[in-house]
Amino acid sequence: MTQLIGRDEEQSLLKKYIDSDHSEFIAIYGRRRVGKTFLVTETFGKQLDFDMTGVIDGNKDDQMVSFNLSLKESGYEGERVSNWYDAFEALKEVVRKKASKNSPVIIFIDELPCLDTPRSGLVKALDLFWNGWANRQKNVKLIVCGSATTWIVDNIIDNHGGLHNRITHEMHIHPFTLRDTETYLNVNGFKWNRLTVAQTYMVLGGIPYYLSLLDHQQSLPANIDHLFFGRDAEMKKEFDRLFKALFKSPQAYVDIIQLLAANKKGLTRKEISEKLKKETGGHLSKLLENLENCDFIRKYNVRERKINSNNGIYQLTDFYIQFYHDFCRKHSTDEHLWENSINSPKQNTWYGLAFERLCMAHIPQIKEALGIQRIRTEYYSWRSKESVPASKVDLIIERADQIISLCDIKYSKGAYAIDAKEEERHALDAKEEERLRNRMTDFADETKIKEAVQLVMITTYGLKENAHSSEVTDRVVLDDLFKS
Repeated sequence: MTQLIGRDEEQSLLKKYIDSDHSEFIAIYGRRRVGKTFLVTETFGKQLDFDMTGVIDGNKDDQMVSFNLSLKESGYEGERVSNWYDAFEALKEVVRKKASKNSPVIIFIDELPCLDTPRSGLVKALDLFWNGWANRQKNVKLIVCGSATTWIVDNIIDNHGGLHNRITHEMHIHPFTLRDTETYLNVNGFKWNRLTVAQTYMVLGGIPYYLSLLDHQQSLPANIDHLFFGRDAEMKKEFDRLFKALFKSPQAYVDIIQLLAANKKGLTRKEISEKLKKETGGHLSKLLENLENCDFIRKYNVRERKINSNNGIYQLTDFYIQFYHDFCRKHSTDEHLWENSINSPKQNTWYGLAFERLCMAHIPQIKEALGIQRIRTEYYSWRSKESVPASKVDLIIERADQIISLCDIKYSKGAYAIDAKEEERHALDAKEEERLRNRMTDFADETKIKEAVQLVMITTYGLKENAHSSEVTDRVVLDDLFKS
């Protein structure tokens, strides 16, 4: 039996909401395959008094068949319903019968966006059900869920009609952390070390369903080849399915994703607009917001003389999508591409860039490793406007204790060394972005900050102590990213 992992806080909140003394309307959303349905069914199981699932790509008749079957399973003995107004009237009967048990009546409608077929009247019927009756029944607990995050946000959470401000709680289910991923793999018989777990995360992200496809009897490279490069490889087909499941008109989103995948350091909204030849107005903003809600991209601020949120950088954060873009779009005929690339410069370089994304996905863990988890912080990036090419710091943590931490991220399979050669290499790149000492000076000069600037090295296995490591104030290692 599959065990629910990494959702303790979400489970606790759900149970708290169900035990409240008033009606609840809970909207759960998140990326496809992230485990939304599993969270609800494992938390409540047979406590669900009405449990139905929308039919992916189904028409209105398909959705009605599913709803009628669920009504029957819940004890409904009335006539078959054929529209959403009658469907919710029938659901009232189910609730009334269940109400005699003197405990919460839990209604779970999964894949709710699928029910909203053209001219179906679903949202208005749901509005009438909730506002006209259910919200006055203290024991009614309605949970709706769906992978089409945009639909859930626009039609339920941010609804401007009758459901406006009717949601009592919204829950955004995010991917696993490294710690959750390690726990999941251990529970399922994997004996991989932490570097291998981290590499797994760099390819698949913390998506439970993707992790479930791994075979503990094979190595990670063999698993990657099987899932991505083998004949009929499952993960090769996932990309198109992912966007079709999330968006009714996916191409505009795919265009942005592919652009950001090709520009790994990220782009401003203006740069995205120019490259895609799209207007920078509300439509593009909405597309970017929807991608953020799906955990595909993030927007982070940049530091000039002050933190500039209006000119923020958008960056692809979905690990699976980045791997797919880098290695699967060209349809390699090598069914053992990843195993055949072990220790190649291309693979090692890719892991280096992926390690940067891994660190950016675990900033709370980095703060804990630095002992500043209780200090108010802002984090952002910095691009020089004076050096050519522009030097850049991917992660800067500005702390309320008047210290700014410049984080330099290095991926290595052993302890990282700043040796004489490395120091020389940085010196040669001083006007660009590499030399550690000059990078701190350039940052301070350009931003006119008054705070103290410290250098933090984030590495896989640590930094070798030598004559050239004294510039580094703090160190963070891979093990630190596995903390809760």
